[in-house]
Amino acid sequence: MREADGDCATAIELYWWNVEVSAAFYPALHCLELALRNALHRQLVEKFGRSDWWEVAPLEDHHYALVGKAADKVRRQLRQRRPVTPDDLVAELSFGFWVWLVGKEYHRSLWEPWLHRAFPHRKQPRSALYRDLDEVRRFRNRIMHYEPIHHRHLEADHATILRLIRCVCPEVLVHLRRRDQVETILARRPELGGERR
Repeated sequence: MREADGDCATAIELYWWNVEVSAAFYPALHCLELALRNALHRQLVEKFGRSDWWEVAPLEDHHYALVGKAADKVRRQLRQRRPVTPDDLVAELSFGFWVWLVGKEYHRSLWEPWLHRAFPHRKQPRSALYRDLDEVRRFRNRIMHYEPIHHRHLEADHATILRLIRCVCPEVLVHLRRRDQVETILARRPELGGERR
């Protein structure tokens, strides 16, 4: 209502547009998360020579805790029907976990020797890449928790996500472009106070 200057009809229109544009971001976020996760996992498997690399990697205590929490969740879901596999655990680890592996605490131990290879097309230093990934992580969490995003510079958010996908795997971007509806939905942004926001 505040954004719509108290006009109920405009507020409702903005609300549903926010839902629509949030949904439109899902394919790009999906592609980025899977591309990032798979690329980092591939590099770590190669570095440590095992698919359960977290057992020997020099992770920070809080990241070990996240691995343990993810393993517990998978065990509960499987109800002991079979053992937890590395693929199960990789799929359960959060987007934040993968983003944090690009953080400064792993610069010497993981980034310099191996993880930089997960971004063969990057043109920015690790610190800038991490900032972009962390901003997308926060943006993704807003969408996944049904929070408003209409007030953001969504064109810039979209451009950042596409740029990050290109850094990891340009082929994914080719497939995404055929399905991505963000620009179409952005063009339908409701007018507020006589102006498009």
